[in-house]
Amino acid sequence: MSVPPETGATSPQPPYEAVHVGPGSQERQWALFAHLSALAGCIITGPWAGWGCFLGPLIIWLIKKDTMPFVDDQGKEALNFNITMAILCVALVIITVITFGLGIFVTAPIGFIAGIAWLVLTIVAAIKANEGVRYRYPFTLRLIK
Repeated sequence: MSVPPETGATSPQPPYEAVHVGPGSQERQWALFAHLSALAGCIITGPWAGWGCFLGPLIIWLIKKDTMPFVDDQGKEALNFNITMAILCVALVIITVITFGLGIFVTAPIGFIAGIAWLVLTIVAAIKANEGVRYRYPFTLRLIK
């Protein structure tokens, strides 16, 4: 038995690479800054001044929302998350005051857990944004759309 000759090109064609079209490096960097600016704002103003945590994402989102779609998305996400966390903190303080300080036994552990979750989720979001992934924070009120 003989092997029939191949019909077609004798040289193998190079494989095609999938082209990933996503945000550019500058967009990813600004999205990273949108998330990390919440950390910087909290460090500068202190964790008790709630406005510092969402002031940075607000400024970056307002400056870059029209020119960079990825920064627009991630800036809104960071802003919504930090506003949600600020609302939670204000609610915990109000509950503590209404209960004449006795509620602190419940609100302090909740506040501590929320603070750790805020830190971890902000860092995860910054890493994902730097990779070009649209990150969505869990348990976030979508106030700005």
